[in-house]
Amino acid sequence: MPPDLRLPMRPIRSRHRLTLAARQLWAAPYSLLGLLAALPACALGARLRRSGHTLECTGGQLGRWVQRLPNRHRLVALTLGHVILAVDAPAMQRLRAHERVHVRQYEHWGPFFGPAYLLESLWQTLRGRDAYLANRFEREAYAKGGPFLTKPHDQ
Repeated sequence: MPPDLRLPMRPIRSRHRLTLAARQLWAAPYSLLGLLAALPACALGARLRRSGHTLECTGGQLGRWVQRLPNRHRLVALTLGHVILAVDAPAMQRLRAHERVHVRQYEHWGPFFGPAYLLESLWQTLRGRDAYLANRFEREAYAKGGPFLTKPHDQ
């Protein structure tokens, strides 16, 4: 193949890298919060690992403590920017696809994701609906990330 036919491939890869960098930068304020949340979890025995363009923090004493909370107040996993925190490795395995949809939402909404999510939850509450399950961001994550084995509040 003549060298001039191979030239467009480099700009396409470069554009992809620039787009990825822009999305990561746009979500960076929340990723920083996620890292700040992961630090005490790691100090208490959680495991931090890179998975694609995300960091996953699982387990440890903090995860065991969260699992002891009453069902209504229990978080199984939480995404902050490009950082996903889960109570343990099985929960991460089960919820990874769902949480990665939230990563894409952070990449799209950037610093506006937190307020948009909270306003959507408030709106659903005012309409008499469940603030979590009726939230459009959660509905998208359920639709694109696949269903859980059980509903989040039943775990």
